[in-house]
Amino acid sequence: MLTDLQATLEARAEGGAPLSISFQSVKGLSSGGDTDNAIIQGDNSDALELLKLRYAGKIRCAYIDPPYNNQERYNHYADNQSHETWLAEIVASVKKIKPLLRPDGSIWISIDDRQVHYLKVALDEVFGRENFVTTIVWEQRTTRENRKVFSNNHEYLLVYSTDIRKFKDKRGLLDWDDEVLSRFRNPDNDPRGPWQSVSANVQDGHATKSQFYDVIAPNGQRHKPPKGRCWVYNEVRMKREIADNNVWFGKHGDCVPRLKRFLCDARRGFTPQTLWPANEVGTNDQAKKHLLELFPRQAVFDTPKPEALIRRILCIASEPGDLILDAYLGSGTTAAVAHKMSRQYIGIEKGDHAATHCVERIRKVIAGEKGGISAELGWTGGGAFHFYKLDQQEDRSKIAGAARARKTLAKPRGRKAN
Repeated sequence: MLTDLQATLEARAEGGAPLSISFQSVKGLSSGGDTDNAIIQGDNSDALELLKLRYAGKIRCAYIDPPYNNQERYNHYADNQSHETWLAEIVASVKKIKPLLRPDGSIWISIDDRQVHYLKVALDEVFGRENFVTTIVWEQRTTRENRKVFSNNHEYLLVYSTDIRKFKDKRGLLDWDDEVLSRFRNPDNDPRGPWQSVSANVQDGHATKSQFYDVIAPNGQRHKPPKGRCWVYNEVRMKREIADNNVWFGKHGDCVPRLKRFLCDARRGFTPQTLWPANEVGTNDQAKKHLLELFPRQAVFDTPKPEALIRRILCIASEPGDLILDAYLGSGTTAAVAHKMSRQYIGIEKGDHAATHCVERIRKVIAGEKGGISAELGWTGGGAFHFYKLDQQEDRSKIAGAARARKTLAKPRGRKAN
């Protein structure tokens, strides 16, 4: 529970009182028992300040989808600040998130091409350029916008780490699909199980003399490496691999040698790439359709993120049981995905939709909601979360004390006698 956390912030205006802030549990909006899963309604700046008391250095992955400052008005907020104000607010939020991240933690920020370059320069200052991980290009729509000079169909994810070396050591891989797994077969009934064959020769740019020789196949045929290439092993090593049944010459022993790579030894997954197509991680339109199914009688968000997109982020940047943070929770997608993927989560949202959308969405997830990534994960429901409101109260005792001190300082002193 977060209700034991309390802090005092400086007055927001000159002459004002300091603010005492705390999290208040809201009866009837939480679901379940002992859990760190939390949805918080309130200003994220103050909420992050309070969370630091307990969660400094504990967040594995933070994802934020802040307003893009594109001068448009949406169903749930206006996105029309000045560039300077917008950038200052986003950077201030990120600076408060940074101390919450683990040493192997990372932050992922959704943004479009109006502000991505300004934001990257600012984030380089916050995290250090050496901790910049990458920029992801996400195909967020597949339809064409004919009213524009160019039909924009992509957005970005800026990715930064607390420590790039620690992040790389823990970075997750993307799951292999059925097409990749189908490449592993066992035509020779090898007791080690399914395998796939890979080339036994490589480019000869850095080859040594020991990598040029004839390989003799089981049928007696001699094989030389192709022109411009050499064998991957020297002759002694190649003979050992052949003896250990790690080289494949085809069903009849008369083919060019290839190396056997076994499924049991393979790294189970793909290295992530920086281009994320819509057919892999979904689009804004697909996310809106999902929200309409969840909330058929409510206005949905204009640019929600699909669950498949957040799932990919969490696959790369976290493991089951890790703590996930979203300081701009919006419609609750990050919390929903984290819940389905057995991550812990804290989501912060200022607007009333913290209760009308986020809470209701997680309740549906707990009940076994079947949309988004549920079918892919075999999600059947379960779990718990707590809902809190950020409570802010002026500490009038401190402003009264300050006023008395000012009055004492202003009191005129008596004149000395001549």
